[in-house]
Amino acid sequence: MTEFEPEKFEDKYVHYFNELQRAYKNAFEYMNDRYDSELIHAIDQQVLNESEPQFEEESGEFAVDLPAEPYDRLEGMIVEQGRFEEVLDIYVERIESELHRVLGVER
Repeated sequence: MTEFEPEKFEDKYVHYFNELQRAYKNAFEYMNDRYDSELIHAIDQQVLNESEPQFEEESGEFAVDLPAEPYDRLEGMIVEQGRFEEVLDIYVERIESELHRVLGVER
């Protein structure tokens, strides 16, 4: 595992590509095992594909920036907006947690 250096996270896809992939994959597998797999696949392919992980140096926390109006990006399935937002929030929290774990950054 590469030792995490916050200043290198600006070029995250150069320095941490494998770790980012692992964190997103771990989060996907966790969510897919616990929630409606159709919804998880839709969120993964239609919302998170446009997300951007960030590291906030002041707080030492990872955050996932989502595209605007994530619910409106959903196609091919019907789900109540409240349920979608609840599951998306849990999914994003899981990604952030996995980023901490995979990159070895303590909370």
